[in-house]
Amino acid sequence: MTLRAGVLGLGMMGKNHCRVLASVSGVEFVGVYDPADNVPDRVEGKPVSKDLEAFLDGVDYCVVATPTIYHLEMGRVLAGRGIHALIEKPVAHDAESSQELVDLFETAGLVGGVGHIERFNPALQSMRTRLEDGLLGDIYQIATRRQGPFPGRIADVGVIKDLATHDIDLTAWVSQQSYVTVNARTAFQSGRKHEDMVVAVGTLSKGTIVTHTVNWLTPFKERTTIVTGEKGALVADTLTADLTYFENGVFHTEWAGMSAFRGVSEGDVTRFAIQKKEPLLAEHEAFRDAVLSGDTSGIVTLAQGAENVLIAEKLVADGLQYRLG
Repeated sequence: MTLRAGVLGLGMMGKNHCRVLASVSGVEFVGVYDPADNVPDRVEGKPVSKDLEAFLDGVDYCVVATPTIYHLEMGRVLAGRGIHALIEKPVAHDAESSQELVDLFETAGLVGGVGHIERFNPALQSMRTRLEDGLLGDIYQIATRRQGPFPGRIADVGVIKDLATHDIDLTAWVSQQSYVTVNARTAFQSGRKHEDMVVAVGTLSKGTIVTHTVNWLTPFKERTTIVTGEKGALVADTLTADLTYFENGVFHTEWAGMSAFRGVSEGDVTRFAIQKKEPLLAEHEAFRDAVLSGDTSGIVTLAQGAENVLIAEKLVADGLQYRLG
């Protein structure tokens, strides 16, 4: 069966979705809906429509890549038309709207997913598999760093909902734990109403402690996840999709002072060879399969996306309380 899929919104992510959808096996890319005046007439050889209702005729699923504030509105239309949806993260601009989307798609019996693309990064997928296999033993700490310049395309949310939601999602996913506590410190350095810097700390359900450093104020891009456990540490660079294992050493140093200082000794370092499929393509293939089978275990569900927004809102509120208190 060939699925007919369209894209709502022709911003940066919308264009990427169009490019990938045009190449997904078993999917016919039908075009884009975007009512703006400055969009082209065609993308990837398909038309750009300004009539949403007409555009949705005969469509099996849509990617919602509009500004976050419009996600709920688009979701209501799609659920009402019986159309499955892959919604870019964050799933909605607040927790209440996110939960409404969950309820809408569950009631309609439709597949709803969220574009938390980091779950499909080869380095993080390999990391999760190795953690499940017990490579590190007990997991002590997960630290993420997601830093870079401000993207001009973001206007309706701050760095927590735009970027930190990636780290919230991937941390819970790779560790197979849930968040128990979260706290944050935020900064507003660029004159916008939304925060542009956050340092967050938290505790997961099995006692793992987490830290997230996220900002739009760094003149270079960094996307790093470090998991430290009883047997060593795994470091994932999701920009290059590299995964490196730093093993605790089995030899003890004869330098007594240094041995006491280090606590653990340095062992072998291994960079794993990983098959590197484009994460966005892997995400679309997983969503296609979910629509065909009804099995959503391979995608980020709307309920999971809503939980990420709820945690993000707690971080926003905690940071504001500290700033204004």
